[in-house]
Amino acid sequence: MTTTLIMLGITVVTLIYVISLYNNLIQLKHGVAKAWANIDVLLKQRHDELPKLVEVCKQYKQFEQETLQRVIAARSQVQTAREGQDIEALGKAENMLRMGLGSIFAVAEAYPELKANEHFTQLLSRITGLENGIADRRELYNESVNIYNVGIEQFPAVLIANIFNFTGKPLLEFSSAEKADVDMKALFK
Repeated sequence: MTTTLIMLGITVVTLIYVISLYNNLIQLKHGVAKAWANIDVLLKQRHDELPKLVEVCKQYKQFEQETLQRVIAARSQVQTAREGQDIEALGKAENMLRMGLGSIFAVAEAYPELKANEHFTQLLSRITGLENGIADRRELYNESVNIYNVGIEQFPAVLIANIFNFTGKPLLEFSSAEKADVDMKALFK
C-alpha cells in the first residue's frame, strides 16, 4: 500500500511538472505571437499612411518619381511579407522601404513649398512616430523570440517541446546595410 501511494505521488508530481512545463511553453509561444501582432498593427498603420505621403509629394510635379516608385514598390513588398508572416522577407523589404523613405525625406529638403505643406509635415511626423514604434516593438519581438527559443531548447522542456512539436521562431533581422551609418552626402545627390 505504501509503495503504491509513493508511486502514485511520484506520478502526480511528475504529471504536474510536465503540465507546468507545457503551459510555460504555451505562454512563451503566445508571447511571440503577441509581440508579432504589435508589430503588425504598426506596419498596417504605416502601410495606410504611405500612399498619403506619396500623393502629397506627387502634387509637386517635379518631385522625383523614381524615389516615389521605390517607396511604392517597397511598401508592396512589406505588405506581402507582413501578410505571409515571412520574417526574413519582411526584414529585406523593411530595409528597402526605410531607404526609400530616407530618400523622400532627403529630396524633400530641395522643395521648400513641400516642407512648408502642413499635410506633408503631419504625415512626416506620423510616419516617423510609426517608425520609432516599429523599432521599439521589433526589440520586444526579438526578445520574446529569444526567450521562446531558449525555452524550447532547455532540458527538460526540450522533451515536451519535441513531443508537442514546438519549433523555433526566426528573429526579425535587418541587413548590414541598414545597420550601417547613413551616408548623408549620398542622400542629397
